[in-house]
Parts: sequence; structure tokens; C-alpha cells
Amino acid sequence: MQAEALTVTELTKSVKYLLESNFSRICVLGEISSLARPSSGHLYFNLKDESSQVSGVMFRSSAQRCKFELENGLEVFLYGRLSVYEPRGTYQIIVDRVEPFGLGALQLAFEQLKERLEEEGLFDEEHKQPIPYLPSAIGIVTSPTGAAIQDILNILERRFAEIPVVINPVSVQGETASREIAQAIKQFNRLKNVDVMIVGRGGGSLEDLWAFNEEPVARAIYNSRIPVISAVGHETDFCISDFVADLRAPTPSAAAELVVPLREDLEYRLEDARSELISLVTRKLDQEKERVAYFAKRLRSPDTVIQTYMMKADEYVMRLKRNLEKKVLLHGNRLDNLMQRLVGESPAIRIDKYGNQLNELQLRMKNALLHNLTSRKNRLTELVHVLDTVSPLSTMTRGYSVLTGSAGRLISTVKQVREKSRLNIRLSDGTIKAVSEKIIPNESENEELNNGEEYRTKK
Repeated sequence: MQAEALTVTELTKSVKYLLESNFSRICVLGEISSLARPSSGHLYFNLKDESSQVSGVMFRSSAQRCKFELENGLEVFLYGRLSVYEPRGTYQIIVDRVEPFGLGALQLAFEQLKERLEEEGLFDEEHKQPIPYLPSAIGIVTSPTGAAIQDILNILERRFAEIPVVINPVSVQGETASREIAQAIKQFNRLKNVDVMIVGRGGGSLEDLWAFNEEPVARAIYNSRIPVISAVGHETDFCISDFVADLRAPTPSAAAELVVPLREDLEYRLEDARSELISLVTRKLDQEKERVAYFAKRLRSPDTVIQTYMMKADEYVMRLKRNLEKKVLLHGNRLDNLMQRLVGESPAIRIDKYGNQLNELQLRMKNALLHNLTSRKNRLTELVHVLDTVSPLSTMTRGYSVLTGSAGRLISTVKQVREKSRLNIRLSDGTIKAVSEKIIPNESENEELNNGEEYRTKK
């Protein structure tokens, strides 16, 4: 007979019921891996050992209560319960508390935050501000009911009671302590009269001092424009605030001693400085008196000094007069030389000189022009004679003529003339208008002559 079948959902719910009933509270040791931090604030991870692994989830409310940061590779104790994630049918640990394996949770959180802030540079010496030697007012951030505030006030009263003290009371332990301390530091930074702060509390366990290991306090101290002295616990206690602050005091009482000088010491120093200043001024006055006495002995009568300068003035006047006479004589001689040279370079003399040269050049130019004109006239006569010799007009006087067409175009061959063409025959004494009756080239003429001779022979 076949057993009744279960659906996947029914099977998953049965397994979930069995797991949650039998493993309602467990503690598991393992190594964190595949850690995921979505924006929801929940943490998802695997917890593994050498051969197995199991999924785990830590919801946001539980994660916020964790004092340290979960990291991959960190060995931890997980406290919670087993459950089944029904959509996938996988089991996982619902974690509500985590403790590190080896170091305590607070110590691990301390080391993690210290390492992270140190990497950011919050501990660097270059960011430290100097503590004023004599502050105008002191701000104190601590519990108003603790022993630390009484110790600080007593020491400040004893050392320098005149300096004002402003107390900003806060809780120094508990969940809200770090926020109160950070807010008090910011409030002091809005005041103008406080120029140094003491932030601290008396001794206690690591849990008691934990507010001074919180990140908000560290960043408030780092961002403070007012120098901060961290005074937390005893000399052997170290907190994150000690590393960020501008000065660490081993105890609150030591902070009070560091923040102001002892009034009596300051008075002694002022008295010593006053005495030394008076001594210096006295010695300086004595030295100046000796100098005055020394110069008074060397100081002569004003009349003697005036007479000396009067004689020097007369000497300078005579020397100046002699120098002026020498210069006048020298310049007079130079002026005579220049006048002589100027006479030699007189414009009238130069005009006469250049006038003679001009007359001579004009005569030479006139002779050259006449010679050139005669030479060119003779040359022209020769050219005219040659032109007459080759001129057509001269040729025409010997019986020749020039034949042109009706348009005046020169005719040099019978090929340019047709029968009945109008012709102009120019002779030496006139022109004849004619018409060509017959054109007979030289070859035709010879041919006719030859034909006539042959005819006469045959006949």
C-alpha cells in the first residue's frame, strides 16, 4: 500500500518545526565567510570550519547592539536559534549575539576602530593643536556627580582660581553617553570664550570607559577647533579619545595640572622677569650715562665750531673763485679758436669760392654743348646725304616710277594686279592714273617670242 505523499511545503514546514523545537537556543563556534551588508542593515554570512558550513543571518536590531564589526575570517561564537528558510528549503542560524573567539568583544571593537581611525589619519601629529599656556576659560566635559570633576575643580582652584571654568555635564557611561559627550564638545565649539577643553572621567572597567572608545566622540574631538585634553581613567587606561585628542593626560587630576600653570610659579616667574628687566634697564641707563659723559667731555664750544666752519667756508669760496676763473679763461680760449675757425668757414667766403666754381662749370658746359651740337649737325648732314642716295624719289629722277593700287597699296609683282584694275603711277614730278589692259607675266612673254621664232622658221 503506497504511503500518503507530502507536498514540498508540508515537508519544509515539518523540518522547520523539528529544527526550531529541538534547537531553540544554540551556540556555534566557526569562522565568518561570505559576509554581505545590504542597505537594509541586516548581515548575511556563512559560518564554516574545516569541513562544513552553515548559513547565518543577523538582523539589523541585533547587529546594532554588536560592539565590534564582523569581518571575513574572524572566529566567533554565534548565539541564536536554528530555522528553515522555506522558499529555498535551507536551514540557517538566526543570530542575536556574537562574541569573538580569543579577544573579548569590547577589546576587538577597540582594536578595529583604532586601526580604522589611524588609517584615516585622525591620530597624526600634524593635526594636533597646541594647548594655550594661560587659557582665558576652561571647558570641562564630564559627569557632574563623579569624583573626577571634584578633583579637577580642586586642583584648578589651588593652581589658578581666577581662570573661569565652564562645565557641560554629560553621562560618561551607558548607551547614550557617547552621543552626549560628542554633543557637548560641539556645543563648546560654538562658544567664543572657551579656548581649551578637558574631556574625561574617573577610572573603571573597559565597559565603564567604553563611551570614550566610540566613533562619534573620536570624530567630535578631531573636528574641534578648541584644543582638547583627554583625561580618561587611570594612567594605564588607554581610550580612542586619548589618541585623537591634542594632549593625553594620564588622569583627570593630571589634566587639571597640565591645563593651567601654578599661580605662585607664574608670579615667581613674573617677579624674576620684572627684576631682570629692571636690572637690564638700569644697566642700559648707566651705559647711556657714561656715553653722555664721554661725549660731554669731547664737546667743544659752539663758537669754536662755528669759527672753524666759517674758515672752511672762506677757503671753499676762494677755491671756488679760482676754479671759476680757470674755467672762464679756458672757455675764453676755446671761444677764440672757434671764432677763428668760424671766420675761415664764413658763408661769404664759401659763396665766392663756390661762385667761381659755378662760373667755370657753366663755361665748360657751354663749350661741351656747342661741341656736341656741331658734332651732331655734321652727323645729320651725313645721314641726309645717305638717305638721299637710297631714297626712291632720287631713283625716280633717273626714269623709275612707283606703282600702287587704287587703295594706295604698293604693287611689286603682276600677281597683285588684275585686268581693268585702276593703277597709280608715281613719277618724280607727278602721278598718272591708269587702267591695266592686259597682264603679261615674264614666262608668257618668252613663250610668245619662242612661238613666233618657230613659226618664222617653219614658214
